[in-house]
Amino acid sequence: MDDVEALTAPWRLLVAVAETRHVTRAAELVGLQQPTVSRTLARLQRALGVPLVVPDGRGIRLTAAGRALAEVAGRALAELDRGVRTVRDDDAVDTGRVALGFLHTLGAAAVPGLVRAFRQEHPGVRFQLQQGAAAAVLDQLTAGEVDLVLTSPVPDRPGLLADPLVEQPLVVGFPADHPLAVEGPVALSAVADEEFVLFEPGYGLREAAEALFAHHGVVPRVAFEGQDSHTLRGLVAAGLGVAVLPSAQRGTSEAFAGVVERPLTGPGSTRVVGLVRRDEPLPRVAAAFRDVVLARRDLLLP
Repeated sequence: MDDVEALTAPWRLLVAVAETRHVTRAAELVGLQQPTVSRTLARLQRALGVPLVVPDGRGIRLTAAGRALAEVAGRALAELDRGVRTVRDDDAVDTGRVALGFLHTLGAAAVPGLVRAFRQEHPGVRFQLQQGAAAAVLDQLTAGEVDLVLTSPVPDRPGLLADPLVEQPLVVGFPADHPLAVEGPVALSAVADEEFVLFEPGYGLREAAEALFAHHGVVPRVAFEGQDSHTLRGLVAAGLGVAVLPSAQRGTSEAFAGVVERPLTGPGSTRVVGLVRRDEPLPRVAAAFRDVVLARRDLLLP
């Protein structure tokens, strides 16, 4: 009997007596000495205030109340045992489950690269992936729906711990026929009068863009707002504005035809991506994944 089973020993004993109708065999099933069986059942009866067993020759048998309670206890214990197995399996480093929240802009290359790096050593681990706006995935983290979050900007919230990972360069995306769609860096002042295509409020890139504008004293004319970088790049390619974005990951669909990216220069031209967790012990498998992310932070760079 392990520690978890020991916590439920009286109920397991009651079920065993119902199944075997024999005290000695019931004791063997739950791993107790026969004298302990009688004392355990007696304590359970006193706690409930209802007779559960009566003498039967040299042994005991369950009363009607005991049989009814044993039936309910059997179903409850089966469900509890399934839950314990699930929790233990989800925590195991080689067979567990990692619940990871992340920004849309990290989904094309960074997150797949990190998951692949981890599964090379732990192929049996499962991942539950949740992508969304920075505010949304942090709320999921706080609610305990995910174990870890890859996000930007790195939050400073009570109850959360963060590991800053990398500074990602920001770029301005231009339509291919725009006069500024040439090679080389560009200052924000050069595009201050343009119409902008930005992420909606609540997204990390919107917060980074607003901080950039504020730092340079630019009040942007926002023509369109969207929820993912692919849509924003499509709007840029259609000539509907310019966008402040993280640099596209090479070899992914982020490298959008009809969009020319120029790196930004000056203060605020990068964003910090960090790995965030609750201020409590991580499941072992999530802690192992965190170690891989810290070691392979280069996968977050374009």
